[in-house]
Amino acid sequence: MAGVMGGDVRVTSVYRTQWSNVMTPFNTAGLSADIATNKNINAGVSFMNQTAGDAGYKYTTASASIAYSGVKFGKDKNHQITAGMQFGIISRRFDPSKFQYGDQWNAITGYDASVISPDIVRTTSSAVFDVSAGVSYMDVSPEKKVNLFAGAGVFHINQPYDRFIDNGRFKDYIAARYTGHLGAKITLTDRVSVTPNLLYMQQGNSREMMAGVFSAYAVNDVAVLYAGLNYRANDAISPFIGVGYGHFTAGISYDSNISDLGKAAGGTNSFEVSISYTRPKTGKSLRYLSCPKF
Repeated sequence: MAGVMGGDVRVTSVYRTQWSNVMTPFNTAGLSADIATNKNINAGVSFMNQTAGDAGYKYTTASASIAYSGVKFGKDKNHQITAGMQFGIISRRFDPSKFQYGDQWNAITGYDASVISPDIVRTTSSAVFDVSAGVSYMDVSPEKKVNLFAGAGVFHINQPYDRFIDNGRFKDYIAARYTGHLGAKITLTDRVSVTPNLLYMQQGNSREMMAGVFSAYAVNDVAVLYAGLNYRANDAISPFIGVGYGHFTAGISYDSNISDLGKAAGGTNSFEVSISYTRPKTGKSLRYLSCPKF
């Protein structure tokens, strides 16, 4: 999706926090930038940092993407396929000195830090090279009321070696993650559009399915209002609102957990805020269906 936008330069940031009432919150911060060119070669970079739990677990990624958008077909070449690859580093680390082991707990007195646990942590940090790839399709026909878009991707194609699983007897690898999305931008009037969409992801035995819809209302030539709702199967519902003004778009969303876990443990919800800037097209016109804002 690098360069798939209504302009030629885009910068996006996002922050998310969750599980704040259960333990030390899971916090995610991300920053990305991408450019679209008139040569059908687009590029992007992205950074993400996650922290979780009392042991200071950190998950950091840095990656670069390159995409080719020169496959166009149909009337006036309004159907477009973009294919790309992403290369990056995944770094993970934690502080074992903050661990509390089961044999350090006493049924009467509670946790006793003076007790030395015999458990040995062999690896406290890991950095691996990671490769991903994907392809997307979009219909940018201006005369249509319904513009379809779809895509598929594979993350961790090289299945990097997972040092945290290596206990001296066997090795394990980060499983490939497969994703697919499908949606349509439905233009109702000159000012109102509705975009239903589906997302599916699978990694090993873990699966996630999500369905959502958001609407956009153009207040005037420079301001747009957004509102929508996502449903993550057997997990959560996520309402969101946003506003676009000029070249900026900002939004907030809130995950409300509806699973059995959410009912048993309060504070499993999450809050997310994002903001992006897209510079208008310069030079020769670039025809892209701007990817969904949320």
